[in-house]
Amino acid sequence: MTANALARPAAATAQVASDCVPPLTVRALLIDLDGTLLESGPDLARAMNRTLAEQGLGELHLPQVVSFIGRGLAHLLSQSLQVALGRTPAQVEVDALLPRFEAHYEDLLGFDSPPYPGVVEGLGVLREAGFALACVTNKHERFTLPLLAKTGLAPFFDLVVSGDTCARKKPHPDMLLHACMHFGVTPAEALMVGDSSNDVEAARAAGCPVWCLPYGYNEGGPGVPPAADRLIGSMLELPALLALAGRDRAMGKP
Repeated sequence: MTANALARPAAATAQVASDCVPPLTVRALLIDLDGTLLESGPDLARAMNRTLAEQGLGELHLPQVVSFIGRGLAHLLSQSLQVALGRTPAQVEVDALLPRFEAHYEDLLGFDSPPYPGVVEGLGVLREAGFALACVTNKHERFTLPLLAKTGLAPFFDLVVSGDTCARKKPHPDMLLHACMHFGVTPAEALMVGDSSNDVEAARAAGCPVWCLPYGYNEGGPGVPPAADRLIGSMLELPALLALAGRDRAMGKP
């Protein structure tokens, strides 16, 4: 069965079973951005080091910067400053430098933030199949929308939920629940796809199933969060799993 055979007028639905969780029905996919769709660390590190250099501070290595990705730019700046200064920065120091960091990042958007292998192909199959797709990221809208456009990912998404769309960011459930309400699906029908414990905690709080990719950043943690329902190898593997489940259902298999 091809991906088109899964299509429905509103949104495709696929039943998925795994060894560790009960079968689930997927109608919408809520997908993280940094570390899941895009390898955005190089641009963020370059913007961070420009900001630090203006203050006469030494550069940070890429692994140091990407270990702080996941909770927004202010958190990334605060953690990076702590390393560069050798002490915890005062909030007033973070607030003073945040506009400079944001300006540098805005200048670099899409310069070196390529999609991970399989992302474009995987999103294309999901889109063709008719699944409702949302990008759910803690990155603010002023950065998210241009970045999706510059990397060619914007046309795949029916909805973008950014860090300033709701009152609270991930790991709070607000952003995921907002997407569910927009699509008219229950949280149990919305599969969260991400790379970090941040995504897992948000999904658990919202009542969504959650699958994770083995790459990405996970806020400096060791690989994929162990609490995820399933580990998938790439975004291209995701539609293959959903299509397989749809084929088995059509053939009467459990």
